Amino acid sequence: MSFVLEGIGTAVPRNFIEQKDAATFAMTCCESNSKQRHLVPALYRRAGVKRRHSVILNASTNCGPAQQEFYRPMDTLDERGPSTGQRMQAYKNHATELAIRAVTDAMSQAGTQAAQITHLVTVSCSGFSAPGFDVALIQELGMPRNTSRTHIGFMGCHGVLNGLRVAKAFAESNPAARVLLCAVELCSLHHQYGMDPGRVVANALFADGAAAVVGRAGRKGAEIRWQVAAHGSTVLPDTEELMKWCIGDHGFEMTLSPRVPATICQSLTPWITQWLAAQQTSIAAIGSWAIHPGGPKILDACNEALGLDDKALSPSRRVLTNYGNMSSPTILFILQELQEAAAPLPCVLLAFGPGLTIEMALVR
Repeated sequence: MSFVLEGIGTAVPRNFIEQKDAATFAMTCCESNSKQRHLVPALYRRAGVKRRHSVILNASTNCGPAQQEFYRPMDTLDERGPSTGQRMQAYKNHATELAIRAVTDAMSQAGTQAAQITHLVTVSCSGFSAPGFDVALIQELGMPRNTSRTHIGFMGCHGVLNGLRVAKAFAESNPAARVLLCAVELCSLHHQYGMDPGRVVANALFADGAAAVVGRAGRKGAEIRWQVAAHGSTVLPDTEELMKWCIGDHGFEMTLSPRVPATICQSLTPWITQWLAAQQTSIAAIGSWAIHPGGPKILDACNEALGLDDKALSPSRRVLTNYGNMSSPTILFILQELQEAAAPLPCVLLAFGPGLTIEMALVR
């Protein structure tokens, strides 16, 4: 049985920062006497991002730098920014508003009322709060108080694919179920101070956003487009050190090895070829691709491994350019664009995360 995507909604914070201004800001969070400090603008330019939205901004770039008060300049060598507790308070303050906007959009597209929702699946790896934005959604939107809640936490950029897997299972178990999936990430709360190259690259890529899906079980024999038909997952051997997402005293710390793109390029094709064959299809038969833009080099690696043309990855590159890497919601931004463009099916959703893990979904 499949999971019909009846409506997709997205939302970003109201204020944004241009990448050149973000690089200027980032330099204030690095040691002023560092010999590598001059590399920051170049690393930000290479990130493939034009602008990013953030909940910490008080004003957008408008003929001058965007304004924020959350991160202080690095005046001393031991300055590392707000504590994890302070960052989590900011998460609690801002996550619900983004979630409500994305969910309202998705329910409107689906023609679904809050009272019809039977299952709520939430996804986030950038913050913790209990009660969380799942309870806030139920209370503020008027969902039934007995709505079944499930949270997918700390899975990384592929988290929404795990969420879709759970949503599909709920729908399959109850044909009358109406499932709501909502992913919220506030990655800008985890900006790291200092000149560690891997962390500077992460600082240059990540942004804030939310996305939601309303869906139900596919009816047998019904000809409906945009149904999640199958899921695949694999953990690549001996890759645990390549990508990490750990809780530190001053936010969550991302580790990104420069070996990630090459590892993906070497490992992706054999696995995806075998998995697609089990679904009676092939790489050549895929009509469109929603590949998570973990960065331009990861997209280049996928392009090379799968033998795709530049057009196939255009939606992923556009989302990266216009929004940055929003972690788990990002795939749904790409999928929404593909739907609106009536892209050819089948479509593959593909994302990567700590492990090193590859997650995939097939949409028909």
